[in-house]
Amino acid sequence: MDKLSVANTTREERLAIVLKSLSCGSEGSCEFCSGCGVFGSGSVMRMYQPYIDGEMELAEVNMRFRAPFNIK
Repeated sequence: MDKLSVANTTREERLAIVLKSLSCGSEGSCEFCSGCGVFGSGSVMRMYQPYIDGEMELAEVNMRFRAPFNIK
């Protein structure tokens, strides 16, 4: 079982996972590198919102982001 899966986490846990994994995603810690905007995701929190809300698995969100760049 995947400990990060939607089935094994609460919304609060998923939010904490995203904030911990992406330090730029937590409020006040963004260094405004423009990385999110340059690659088309806009807000990193908006990008991971479907995972936080339990609508998509983390891997699915990452695959959706990478798809236009043909990154495997």
